[in-house]
Amino acid sequence: MNHLQTALDIIALVGGAENIEHIEHCSTRLRLSLYDNGKVNEAALAKVDGVLGVRVNVQCQVIIGHDVVQVFEAVRSLVGSPQADGQHAPARISRGAQIVDFVISVFQPLVPAIAGGGVLKSLLLLLDVMGWLSRDSSTYKVLDNIGSAPLYFLPILVAITTAMKLKVNVLVAVSAVSVMVLPAMTKQLADGTVFMSFDLRNVAYASQVFPAILCVLFYAQTEKLFNRYSPGALRIFLSPMLSLLVTVPVTLLILGPLGYELGAGLAMVILWLYGKLGFVATGLLAAALPFMVAAGMHKPMLPYAVASMSQFGREMLYLPASLAHNIAESGACLAIALKSKDKVLKSTAFSAGISALFGITEPALYGVTLLNKKALYSVILGSIVGGAFIGWMAIQAFALVGPGLASISMFVSPDNAMNIVWAFAGAGLSFAVAFISALLLWRDKAVESTDALSFTRPVKGQIIPLEKVNDDVFSRKIMGDGIAIIPSQGVLRAPADGTIMNVFDSGHALSLLTDAGVELIFHIGIDTIRLQGEGFSPRVVEGQHVKSGDTLIEFSLDTIAAAGLDPVVMMVVTNGERFSLTPGNTDDKNPDPHIIMTLKESV
Repeated sequence: MNHLQTALDIIALVGGAENIEHIEHCSTRLRLSLYDNGKVNEAALAKVDGVLGVRVNVQCQVIIGHDVVQVFEAVRSLVGSPQADGQHAPARISRGAQIVDFVISVFQPLVPAIAGGGVLKSLLLLLDVMGWLSRDSSTYKVLDNIGSAPLYFLPILVAITTAMKLKVNVLVAVSAVSVMVLPAMTKQLADGTVFMSFDLRNVAYASQVFPAILCVLFYAQTEKLFNRYSPGALRIFLSPMLSLLVTVPVTLLILGPLGYELGAGLAMVILWLYGKLGFVATGLLAAALPFMVAAGMHKPMLPYAVASMSQFGREMLYLPASLAHNIAESGACLAIALKSKDKVLKSTAFSAGISALFGITEPALYGVTLLNKKALYSVILGSIVGGAFIGWMAIQAFALVGPGLASISMFVSPDNAMNIVWAFAGAGLSFAVAFISALLLWRDKAVESTDALSFTRPVKGQIIPLEKVNDDVFSRKIMGDGIAIIPSQGVLRAPADGTIMNVFDSGHALSLLTDAGVELIFHIGIDTIRLQGEGFSPRVVEGQHVKSGDTLIEFSLDTIAAAGLDPVVMMVVTNGERFSLTPGNTDDKNPDPHIIMTLKESV
């Protein structure tokens, strides 16, 4: 994948950099908060090289897979750090959608820290069980403190993500929340204390989530109020001071205990449902996860999982169900990789199966199982059987991370040595059922003869093989295969219907994504970038849809010749691995336009 080109294409197809309000990513998805979701070209975006799928609801979610970090960095380097400038008004969305967006924005960034600390603690438990590192040793205790820190200081981490989402002063928000976990404050609450004759409830705020969220939500209102009425010369200290003086007491008196009860209540409701439905709940949730993950609706489970982990130090529904689903995805994909004779599908299924085995299922979902009903049926069957077994054995998770082979130590229990044994057994059952059912159900789709994708002449002139171009990048087909034309007229036209992905500032080159999914790059002349745009007049802009024959760029052959440069025009297919290319008729006496190149989907 060309990460920079993928980033350019994504930016263009979501409405440009000016439409992006906020950028973040999770383990497989680029998450874009846009001012106007209506500007997203979903069909074209889904065809961009490296994009596995697109979901647009509150956020625009672009599923990338393993390379999401590199694409995120490329997008951020091109867009910068978007800041609301007051010139854009976000599109109106429902209250429910706003709540989902808020939950995802607050909880999603917490996962890496919680997962890292949780897996470290589970590995330490495993080392203790195997007798390699005693929990009484000082080394164990130091490492255990490292693993405990993210969960203990969860209120502060939540304060950061909430403040960033609300766009308030992060450091003042953290200062307000820090009072709740301050050792002196914790001791005062434990001993019993009052504030202005009001009793403060003894609540252990360490590892809590909802008290911090409510605190920052209230702080955001006080900051807005005091910023508005504080004199400009005094605002730098007066507004934070007054905000802290109001926010912290209200939090200790009302919001903190309320948030604590909210977190405890949420965890208790889920556990009550689990107690009523038992192993059926785990099996049904595992079977539903393919659809929940595809829609991005598994993320609202994070508040419950975080609350359960902070309240009880364990979780026994969502993460165990995820283990069954993830491993079932792996089993189905690896079976298809073994049985399929389609080389492209075989390669995709194998890599997706390995990825799912280690807890990342989006490549499997979007690349294989959601595209094939029989594969999806196998995943559902493996998920529900393995999930029901895992629920029956009451398996518990002790770290908040995507369950898979690499993180299986998350099921090491300090009290029940068989917990991880049953986790392995449940994972093995999910894999076996999905693998066997996929082997039995899978049939390669019959290869249908497809019409060739035809391209008309983009420039009038003499067509020559790309190998004869006096530039190694093109002649050696480093960028891809294609054709070259020695132009007799300075007009570049679209050879097929498509969307303009990128127009170079110098005007001498652009890229086009055809409606059929072919990525084309046009380059006018050799070293013509030295002209710095002189003689080139682009007639299209990024994101514009064009029809075959539409003018893309007008250029001056005289200007290029006067500079002593070669005017040859290259048309290159950059995603040629998907197609087989056949040069068309090169007889210049034929009327224009005529077919100069055809492509067929590779099998």
